[in-house]
Amino acid sequence: MAKRIIISGGGTGGHIFPAIAIANALKRLDPATEILFVGANGRMEMEKVPAAGYKIVGLDIQGFQRHSLLKNLKLPFKVVASLVKARAVIREFKPDAAVGVGGYASGPLLLAAGNMNVPYLIQEQNSYAGMTNKWLGRKAEKICVAFSGMDQFFPADKLLMTGNPIRKEAVDVDGKRAEALASFGLSGDKKTVLVTGGSLGAGTLNKSMLAELDLFDKEDVQLIWQTGKFYYKSILEKTQDKVHENVRIVEFLNRMDLAYAAADVIISRAGAGTIAELCVIAKPVILVPSPNVAEDHQTQNAMALVKRNAAVLITDQEAEGTLGSLAVSLIRDEQKCRELRANIAGLALPDADDVIAKEVLIIAK
Repeated sequence: MAKRIIISGGGTGGHIFPAIAIANALKRLDPATEILFVGANGRMEMEKVPAAGYKIVGLDIQGFQRHSLLKNLKLPFKVVASLVKARAVIREFKPDAAVGVGGYASGPLLLAAGNMNVPYLIQEQNSYAGMTNKWLGRKAEKICVAFSGMDQFFPADKLLMTGNPIRKEAVDVDGKRAEALASFGLSGDKKTVLVTGGSLGAGTLNKSMLAELDLFDKEDVQLIWQTGKFYYKSILEKTQDKVHENVRIVEFLNRMDLAYAAADVIISRAGAGTIAELCVIAKPVILVPSPNVAEDHQTQNAMALVKRNAAVLITDQEAEGTLGSLAVSLIRDEQKCRELRANIAGLALPDADDVIAKEVLIIAK
């Protein structure tokens, strides 16, 4: 008999892409599986999930607003309303199991599932577990993690090291270097740095590149610089009077596989999903953790690699004025690059989506 699975969570691409990857893996394992997503109204999952071909129900839920205490006055009412709706969704859909990937909607849905005797699995993406997942972990059947040492947050007997699900098309880089360089109009005779701050961009990474942009022409190193949509126009305005032969500025990277394939060194934030992809790509990486995330979890994510000599870390505060120089220095250090490539490759877990999907079907029996 076909299983019925609810997948809850979202808010950012870091939660949504793994959720969709798990859904796709469930469908591969058993095409008859029925899947319903539960997300937060007004968040990006309400658009991305239907685009991937799945039905989604929205809860009117928000997180705690650190910068606006007034907005938090509505939070208790929204939590209660979301719990009521989550219970109604479960009664109607009658799931055999639920999955929480993090994000605002995950908490109410899993809490309701636990109270209604629906077994659930948590997919914890970061090396530092959030408060909601720590609390929900007590009733979870399984907790799938991507970093070691997670028994400080969860019962050890429930943990399963699976890694984070990745976008398979983004890491499909083998044999694509020549095509990738040609697509950016770059030379195969020069080294290339890739800077990516995600679809929205990262202010510090962009300021750092602006501060040392001339360095890339001076050192004859190529740069693929993805600015994000919030910064693209202003950066073009600031750089339009200068011709940088080695620099390619783009708003968004539609083909991450080509960007990864072209790169010799990658500069990135330290989101858990990005790190999972970088481990599979197995190239030298400089991580600049975002300071604007809960529990500073990006620094914890980055340190998990740095401790194994699998990445280089520079703080957000230190990056401006030094990040470009660090990248050029690293790209010239062949021995260090070899070490980083070997060590980060050893951390890759490319089949996380299939492993997690199998666990979901086990607990659904």
